[in-house]
Amino acid sequence: MFIAGNFITALAEVIGLILNFYMWVIIIRALISWVNPDPYNPVVQLLYKVTEPVLNPIRRLIPAYSIGIDLSPLIVILIIIFLRSFLVMSLVQLAQRMQ
Repeated sequence: MFIAGNFITALAEVIGLILNFYMWVIIIRALISWVNPDPYNPVVQLLYKVTEPVLNPIRRLIPAYSIGIDLSPLIVILIIIFLRSFLVMSLVQLAQRMQ
């Protein structure tokens, strides 16, 4: 059973790293939006392509024009923090019980 426990521990670490990386991508996207970036810049296009599939559904739920500010990056960051606290920690505890 220790092999399965180690596998779940590794999976939890990888998921945690991916969530942490994506959170920083969202933060960078939000910061870049404040400075009016060049839409033809390849880095800006990559950031939009990576983040737009996640931000767009939240924007449809909470439109920015109703309150004047786009809260979708903040909501996504809160969801990521929840997933890191709940999902990753649950996987780590499950792996510890298996060992």
